[in-house]
Amino acid sequence: MSPFTGSSPRTAGWQHLRLTRQDGVATVTLARPDKLNALTFGAYADLRDLLAELSRERSVRALVLSGEGRGFCSGGDVDEIIGATLAMDTAQLLDFNRMTGQVVRAVRECPFPVIAAVHGIAAGAGAVLALAADFRVADPSARFAFLFTKVGLSGGDMGAAYLLPRVVGLGHATRLLMLGEPVRAPEAERIGLISELAEEGLADERAAALAHRLAEGPALAYAQTKALLTAELDMPLAAAVELDAATQALLMNGEDYAEFHAAFTEKRPPKWQGR
Repeated sequence: MSPFTGSSPRTAGWQHLRLTRQDGVATVTLARPDKLNALTFGAYADLRDLLAELSRERSVRALVLSGEGRGFCSGGDVDEIIGATLAMDTAQLLDFNRMTGQVVRAVRECPFPVIAAVHGIAAGAGAVLALAADFRVADPSARFAFLFTKVGLSGGDMGAAYLLPRVVGLGHATRLLMLGEPVRAPEAERIGLISELAEEGLADERAAALAHRLAEGPALAYAQTKALLTAELDMPLAAAVELDAATQALLMNGEDYAEFHAAFTEKRPPKWQGR
């Protein structure tokens, strides 16, 4: 995402989520615990806009996405979204569905790692948000459920049919997206849906530790690795290795590459600058 901004000022406060920052780590908390953090139109829009703002700032080096209360996110709010969409025309429905997809694109395209800290339910759109993250740290209470067919819609919502087979394979993705049945933490770890299985109640703590580890590392190298992982999903090998070569040539001109050599020579830890 471009770091250049126009006339719009930085958003002073976010109405539909909670944002905290510490030492290069941003923590975004879905904060409707009484509704299992069900998403509203405003929550989707805030997530889309927040990720764009943080990407332009270039001060965030890692982001944790978490949910307050008993679960991560139960998906779209049945009353506020499903009820409302029944009254929309096709153009309005297309605008809404494009917006939800823009959130997933923002998670994949932001220049910093995103870690989903999952406890309890991650259902529907909540499951896709976790899926879009670079890392999913979950505790044993975590359950993932791609519920879209359960409400009469395609399981391929918000890019799920693109991302899930690439994470767990086509066979598992077909089962999860078609049947919409919940996958509990042990199976989710077995099929590769979970990056790290934390101890009970420690998903947020372990996700924060990972975020701080990433924030202290070579940010530009991480950003380019993330960009290549996304871009090369659809590339032939020849195009992918050429893009790898161009990326490495650019990074070899960077300060962090020279800093590694200096630190190695001087027998000290590198002081990464993210440049």
